[in-house]
Amino acid sequence: MKRSYVLGLAVAAALGLAACGPKEEPKKAATAPAAPPPPAGVTVKIAHAGPLTGSIAHLGKDDENGVALAVAQLNDQKMSIDGKPVTFTMQSEDDQADPKVGTTVAQKLVDAKVAAVIGHLNSGVSIPASEIYSKAGIPMISGSATNPTLTERGMKTVFRTVGRDDQQGPAIASYIAKELKGKKVAIVDDKTAYGEGIANEVEKTLKADKVSIVGRERTTDKETDFKAILTKIKAKNPDVVFHGGMDATGGPMLKQARELGIKATFAFGDGACTDEMGKLAGAAAEGMVCSQAGLPREAASPEFVKAFTGKYGEIKQYAPYFYDATLAVAEAMKKANSTDPAKFTPELSNVSFKGATGNVAFDAKGDRKDAEMTIFKLQGGKVVPVAIVKGGVTTPFTMAGAAAPPAAPAKSGFGPVPTDTKAAEPKKEEPKKEEKKK
Repeated sequence: MKRSYVLGLAVAAALGLAACGPKEEPKKAATAPAAPPPPAGVTVKIAHAGPLTGSIAHLGKDDENGVALAVAQLNDQKMSIDGKPVTFTMQSEDDQADPKVGTTVAQKLVDAKVAAVIGHLNSGVSIPASEIYSKAGIPMISGSATNPTLTERGMKTVFRTVGRDDQQGPAIASYIAKELKGKKVAIVDDKTAYGEGIANEVEKTLKADKVSIVGRERTTDKETDFKAILTKIKAKNPDVVFHGGMDATGGPMLKQARELGIKATFAFGDGACTDEMGKLAGAAAEGMVCSQAGLPREAASPEFVKAFTGKYGEIKQYAPYFYDATLAVAEAMKKANSTDPAKFTPELSNVSFKGATGNVAFDAKGDRKDAEMTIFKLQGGKVVPVAIVKGGVTTPFTMAGAAAPPAAPAKSGFGPVPTDTKAAEPKKEEPKKEEKKK
């Protein structure tokens, strides 16, 4: 009996020790490894440079708005380059249409490490500024500078989306000789790279067409009183007067000419081929003719027109060309798979895409391939396109052609242009009263 009791105690003790032993922890479910973080984004700074104050600020703001719209739409595309999401920003600088200010602006943009410069407006500013960009290896694409010298210096960083004055000058000169039947022509220029350059081209073509040049006068892009040179011109009794300069000087000159009783038809290049002429010269501007180094705003793609006018109002002149210049930069980046100017700049020579102004492609010099010229007449206070000149052939301009939808875009990597994008850009500007250029 006693022995059985002791044995029971031993069994109980053993069971108690077992119960007090280490407990087994429940197994945890296996977890998947954490996903790698998304690639860091890249911010690409696109610069615009042009006159944002002064007599041609209305044109500079128009160009700036074209760049801003393109930047906003590119961001809406949510592009990736080299596997990294890209955000485009715009830095816009005022060059005051002054070559000295322009070179200061150029150095500022180089120091800011912009990827590309869309500008400048004036040839006289674009040419010296491009020297600075070239040394820094930064591409510059102008949507309005037309002086041939810009792309004749062998620089691989300089491009333009418009035609040249050695295309535009002959176009307006041929219109003077063949359509206006001008026999005696007086020529005035404003001593700028643009004004003198296009006046020289007009004079050369007119002489080749056996038209008599009865006077060649010179003024400046800041002059306001033209009565002295106009008095000389009146004495020559010309059929046509051509002025190489901007609307800020062309408008007052035309108004003063009519006040002096000069009845000749006035003709201008693109610097004065704006609706501003009707505001500056009033009724005196009716019937004037002028040229632009590209297709008219009426021929811009419907998608661009809807997006631009919905945000900024009326297109003044070359905004579509600055817009396309911005898209060309993005297209080159896509081709190079890089946002580094050293890598994507060479690809600018290889881009070809359907933009707001038609097919955009550059030749070996950086000039636009197959550029068209447009002849306008001012009617009812507005410049109205009347003819297109391409390859020396002139054809009447028709609104039916302008309204036709563009062909399907080439493979640009951007898809269709959206028309409801939001951009944090400059506000609409009120029309200004003066001007100067290229």
